[in-house]
Formats: sequence, structure tokens, C-alpha cells
Amino acid sequence: MVRPSHRREMARKAVAAGRCNIRLACQTFSISETCYRYQAKLKHENAVIAGWLLRLTNNQPNWGFGLRYLYLRNVKGFR
Repeated sequence: MVRPSHRREMARKAVAAGRCNIRLACQTFSISETCYRYQAKLKHENAVIAGWLLRLTNNQPNWGFGLRYLYLRNVKGFR
């Protein structure tokens, strides 16, 4: 089974190569046109949170993810 993100990339390659149009590529790879046009909106805050998680992993190796999550949410104020 192929993930939708991989099917989206295959459809984009088919359209870019000029083999078919968007509608036909979406039907062929079983994705919606909305999925084909989707663009992730990355926020700067995600990179900051990832940095904090890595620091907490190094500084507090005995904490699990749940405790790290609660620390960032309740102490540092991330949503």
C-alpha cells in the first residue's frame, strides 16, 4: 500500500512529464485533486519545539514523550 503523499508525488511527476492532465493523474493514482494541490504550511514554532524536544531528550533522558510534552505545554507555554 502506498501512502497518499507518495501517490501525490507520482501524480505530480506524471503531469510534469506531460503524460496526462491533473484530473487523469488523480484518477489514475486514486487521490483527490485537493490532495494533489495540497501544500503544507510549516510554522517557525515547529522548529523551535523540535529544538526544545531534542534538548530535553539530552538533558532528561529518563523523561518519556508525555512528560516532555507536558513540560513544553505547561512550563514553556507552547500550544
